[in-house]
Amino acid sequence: MELLDKALAVRYPAFSPILPPESLAMSAFIAALLTLAAADAPVTADHVIRGATLYDGSGKPGIKGDLAIRGEKIVAVGTFDVAGRPKIIDGTGLIVAPGFIDLHTHSDIPIFVPGSRQPITEPATRANLNYLLQGVTTIVTGNCGFGPVDVATYLKEIETSKVGTNVAHQVPHNDLRRRVMGNVNRAPTAAELAKMKELVEKGMKDGAWGFSTGLMYTPGSYARTDELVELAKVAAAQRGFYASHMRDEGADVLTSINETLDIGKRAGLPVHISHLKSRGPKGWGKSGDAIALIEQARKQGQAVTADQYPYTAASTMLAAVAIPAIYREGGLTELQARLDDAELGPKVRASIDQLIKEEWQDGKALMIASYPKRVEWQGQDLAAIASKEKKPVRDLVIEIERNGGATVVIFAMKEEDVRLIMKSPFVAAASDGSTNLPAAAPTHPRSYGTFPRRIGHYAIQEKVLSLEQAIRSASGLPADILRLPERGYLKVGHYADVVVFDPETFRDRATFDRSHEYATGVRFLFVNGVLTIADGRYTATLSGKALRHQ
Repeated sequence: MELLDKALAVRYPAFSPILPPESLAMSAFIAALLTLAAADAPVTADHVIRGATLYDGSGKPGIKGDLAIRGEKIVAVGTFDVAGRPKIIDGTGLIVAPGFIDLHTHSDIPIFVPGSRQPITEPATRANLNYLLQGVTTIVTGNCGFGPVDVATYLKEIETSKVGTNVAHQVPHNDLRRRVMGNVNRAPTAAELAKMKELVEKGMKDGAWGFSTGLMYTPGSYARTDELVELAKVAAAQRGFYASHMRDEGADVLTSINETLDIGKRAGLPVHISHLKSRGPKGWGKSGDAIALIEQARKQGQAVTADQYPYTAASTMLAAVAIPAIYREGGLTELQARLDDAELGPKVRASIDQLIKEEWQDGKALMIASYPKRVEWQGQDLAAIASKEKKPVRDLVIEIERNGGATVVIFAMKEEDVRLIMKSPFVAAASDGSTNLPAAAPTHPRSYGTFPRRIGHYAIQEKVLSLEQAIRSASGLPADILRLPERGYLKVGHYADVVVFDPETFRDRATFDRSHEYATGVRFLFVNGVLTIADGRYTATLSGKALRHQ
């Protein structure tokens, strides 16, 4: 070892051993020596991006430099010589960043093409092209408490089918509770709680990264805090986190945040607030108080983060926002029975009336997205449809639910609140969207435009936040929230999930009127070292992985 020290000191005068090898982990010590020894050696690579501006995901300003990829990994960042004849990408005027990580998607089912397992030659849902063209290389599923409960089978299917992006999953509370208890409004028995805890533990051990809830939806809305704490404790024991679509994002948003913080404290794990917002007339202007509440908890040492999609509209199922949860117990049959009941029916209708009036501007705020029964209603708001049909909005809602329900786009947020939340350094970018292909039925444009909108529109164009913070919110920050190793940063040894985009053209094109428009500006994209977007075009590769939490 002394001879090695002397040799290194001759070649690198600044080198001097500070700690003896026995005081270090041997692998780390050897790695440090090898790094020094190889510092001047030419880099062998498959691809080299030259002369770009590198944003490493840490929130630091970009620097001019090069990046080299060999196999699945990043092998050099900065200034270095290259051996051999790798493929050179001219990065002049372009930005290189870690591939973006979307913490909140609902791509669990849409990402699969049933029966298709061969390499694809044109866009299909398995490619997840609407996300690749945003620079996204990893998506997280199992959000809002919905998704496959059998984590092992789901991740195996991801591997077998092959997909375009990496996929990480969470244990979903709504579907977990429904499997054990059904859609019932009561506390679990001791046996039912034990079964749910068993399923959470299995899901975590099979590779889930956390435990998610959707407390606005049934049956999650029927769960009390104590139940959620007990289940979150199981995730905590496996070093997971707790992600929540909270009970309320409007009038009672602060109460909901307090419940989320309480669950994290009592269960002993990090908490993450899904799609933070101040929704509806009773919630407008509360974003400042919400941010202050979270910041106070963070200053006191609690691990709390959030994510956000950069739009003033939300999207979900019509029933979830138009029919109170107390009347959604069971299923459609039970709802119809309540509506037809002489005593209960008028109460249900009155509750729907009240919700529509107080929260959704008499139906003007609710636009039908997908409703196969009456496709001509798609893209219209409930108030306009009700006027044409000459019936109350309430009756329109009931008719739609009797026919199987619809998805809606909900225009319920203020731009000022969106911008204020976006500036918070603990808020990550996330779409709340899903894998999509261009179709006739409208969808929310967030599935096609979240990341270029946050980075291109709000950071580069509007300067609401710095470019380095916007990129961090889409890369290093979500990697830190997940505790995702070797991704989210431009570092040697990390997986080569890398996006190269043009800051002049990296923009969202999807709108609420034309919601299936692909984003522009991603020039090159590597997923696990595989060139997936080249010169702005999809290369028909499926190089995503199922990412398992250890």
